[in-house]
Amino acid sequence: MSEIFLTYLNGPDIAKLALSDAEILAAVENGLRAQGQGQTVIEPRVHLIPESSDKGHFNVLRGVVKPLGFAGVKVVGDFVENYQRGLPSEMALLNLFDPETGMPKAILDAGGITDMRTGALTAIGAKHLARKGSRVLGHIGARGTAYWNVRLLNHLYDFDEIRVHSRRPESRKAFAERLSADLGKPVVATDDWESCVRGADIVVEASRLPRPEPMLKTAWIKKGAFVVPYGTMSAVELSLTDIMDKMVVDDWGQCRKGLPFGALRAHVDSDRLTEQNLHAELGQIVAGLKPGRETDEETILLWHRGLSLSDIALGAAMLEKAAQLGIGQRLQFA
Repeated sequence: MSEIFLTYLNGPDIAKLALSDAEILAAVENGLRAQGQGQTVIEPRVHLIPESSDKGHFNVLRGVVKPLGFAGVKVVGDFVENYQRGLPSEMALLNLFDPETGMPKAILDAGGITDMRTGALTAIGAKHLARKGSRVLGHIGARGTAYWNVRLLNHLYDFDEIRVHSRRPESRKAFAERLSADLGKPVVATDDWESCVRGADIVVEASRLPRPEPMLKTAWIKKGAFVVPYGTMSAVELSLTDIMDKMVVDDWGQCRKGLPFGALRAHVDSDRLTEQNLHAELGQIVAGLKPGRETDEETILLWHRGLSLSDIALGAAMLEKAAQLGIGQRLQFA
C-alpha cells in the first residue's frame, strides 16, 4: 500500500494565511453556488449533548462539495459558559476527505473557520436580500461569529451607523471597541435590545440564550429591513414571520420539523414557516435560480443553521493558499 499523508493546519497556521474579506466571501459564495446547482451533498447536522443543552453540546456537520473534490465532517463544541474558564465558547475541527476514495486529506482548526463562514453567510445573504442603500446595522450578540458578521457586512455596505448589544456590559463594550479599531469607524454599544434593533436596515440576532425567550420584538423591525436570526435558542416572537415578504434559509433539510434547536424552531413546528411558504434556499438565489430582493419595500428574513458546505469551501480555500505559501504540517496517515 502507498504511503498516505495529510495536511494539518492549526490555529497559528490559519492566522498566517490572513485570508482577506474578499477571499472569505468568494469561497463561501462558491460553496453556495454549488449547492444551488445541485453539485453538493449535505446531511442535516446532528448533536451530541454530554449532559444538558443548557451547559453545551457538540454539533456534527457533514457534506460534499463535488466541484472542490472534498467531503468534510466538522465537529464543533458549543459551550456557552466557557468564558468563565478563559476558553472560547466554540472550538472545532474540520476533517476533509477525498469523496471518491475516502482518503483523509486534511485536518484544520475550525474555530476560526466557523466564525468566518458564519459571518460570510450572513453577509452574502445581505448582498442578495438587503436593500442596496442599507446604512444602519443593529447586531445582537458578541460571540466569535458576531465579529465576522459585522466585519463582512461592513465590507459590503460601509455602514453609517453600527450598533451592537450583548448580555454582559463588559463583553459588548470590548466588542464595540475592537470593531471600532478594526473598521476605523465608531461602533456603538447599546444598553438594551430595542435601541440596538429599532429602525435598523439590517438586523442580526446572534444571541446566546440558555432557553428560548422572545427578546427581539417584531414591532421594532422597520418595513424593508433584512433580518437574520440564528441563535441556537430562539430570541424572537412568533409574529416575526408574519411581517416577512420573503423567508429564506440556507438548507431546508436542517430547518424542517423534527429537529432540535434554532431561532425559528417554534415557527416551523407551528407551520408559520413551511416548505410551501419558504421563498428559497440561499444557494438557489446565489445560483440565479430564484430571485433575491426585488423591491426596497420587501421585508426579508434569512435563517441560517450553518452549512457544512461553507466549512468545506472555506477549508479548501485555506488549503490552496497554504500550499502556495508553504504553511502547515504534513502528517503521515499510513
